[in-house]
Amino acid sequence: MNSTETFDLVIRGGTVVLPDGPAQVDIGVRDGRIAELRAGLATGRTELPAHGRVVLPGGVDAHCHMDQQPWEGRSTADDFRSGTLSALCGGTTTVIPFAMQMRGQSLADVVADYHERARPKAHIDYSFHLIVGDPTPQLLREELPRLIAQGCTSVKVYLTYEGLKLDDYEVLEVLNVARQEGAMVMVHAENDACIRWLTEHFLKARKTHLRYHVMAHPAIGDREATFRAISLAEVIETPILICHVSAAGAVEEIRRAKARGLPVYAETCPQYLFLSSEDIDTPDLSGAMCVCTPPPRPRENQPEMWRGLLDSTLEVFSSDHSPWNYTDKISGGPDTPFTRIPNGVPGIETRLPLLFSAAVNGGRMSLAKFAEVTATTPARLYGLYPEKGVIAVGSDADLALWDADREVTITNAMLHHATDHTPYEGMTVRGWPVTTISRGEIVWDEGEVKSEAGRGRFIAAKRPFTPQPGLPPVLES
Repeated sequence: MNSTETFDLVIRGGTVVLPDGPAQVDIGVRDGRIAELRAGLATGRTELPAHGRVVLPGGVDAHCHMDQQPWEGRSTADDFRSGTLSALCGGTTTVIPFAMQMRGQSLADVVADYHERARPKAHIDYSFHLIVGDPTPQLLREELPRLIAQGCTSVKVYLTYEGLKLDDYEVLEVLNVARQEGAMVMVHAENDACIRWLTEHFLKARKTHLRYHVMAHPAIGDREATFRAISLAEVIETPILICHVSAAGAVEEIRRAKARGLPVYAETCPQYLFLSSEDIDTPDLSGAMCVCTPPPRPRENQPEMWRGLLDSTLEVFSSDHSPWNYTDKISGGPDTPFTRIPNGVPGIETRLPLLFSAAVNGGRMSLAKFAEVTATTPARLYGLYPEKGVIAVGSDADLALWDADREVTITNAMLHHATDHTPYEGMTVRGWPVTTISRGEIVWDEGEVKSEAGRGRFIAAKRPFTPQPGLPPVLES
């Protein structure tokens, strides 16, 4: 560095988690980016002591819902203002929520609306996944390639949910466009016929208690749908990512696919490591706080979820933050049937502390691995790396300083989302992000919010894969 130059910010004396492991270096920030990494940096305009702190890449939450269009007449509690505020207070500096197209809608119009919702409210940087619910010829030929070129390079498809689910032919069409455009396809993999058949018969038998939500979404349905999604992607020869994996059987299908060399990726979420079907099966409706899809499985399923995360069968750890108010979940009163409870749990602020406490402080996971699954790998898979997800010269100065020994008992009152509950109420964790830095700006420091809504920017994602123009190889043989 030229002696006449200086840093805007120097983070000094912390244990910095670099791609090759922790190191005792200072971080020099200039113009929102990391300019230098070494011990003994010159003084910056702002000095941030980090002695005794672990400095991690700011989290990249690659699966969250906020300010989404109303679902069955109801809206999620968080918009971009409260959702991104909650994220940054939990050590996350980038979010990728979903622009959701349903049957009969223009995806381009949905994305334009989503930009308008996010721009004045977001505290931190964001990108968008596209949900394709109506793959018309016009969407496949024109809208989807254009939106991918504009920086929305990941596409989600559903194998269940009325108004969103695609049949296998439609999935193949979306996979083919993704292959040609170099985009990632995410799959919500549940067997729709199983869910509908079981739900119908439970209702006929007047079995409406919360426990039947889990039974109507059987783990075998996840396994079948995961295998089918992998098979369809294998026909087209294009990568896919299986979302919110909840069941050991689905993990095994993904592991088998990887062993065969297929480009199959997967994520899991806190609810599948820290919640269980037993938390849903309560005598009152309090278990509705844990209702989501796929649902948490029995406690004996959790060791296989941990195994999958630790052996990299599951490469990404996201929140699937879907913030419904408890009052909305039980709006039908004490006899609300399981079919009328909105699916989803909040978790954008608690995602990282839960994993840090159980995995890093629990001796299961290194700091480097923690950074990979919570920041680096999602940034890579969704075209945001190396600007996001890593502490490296030239990357955005998106950082979180952690007090690795701080014990915190989670309560909803301490969180910053707009939801009236957390399913993790009363859980005690060790390790908490005490300072968050977004593009070189301190936005959260020791309980004080220093950010303003609207400072976040849309990040146009790069194509995560090389486009493959023309027909899939199976058609050219």
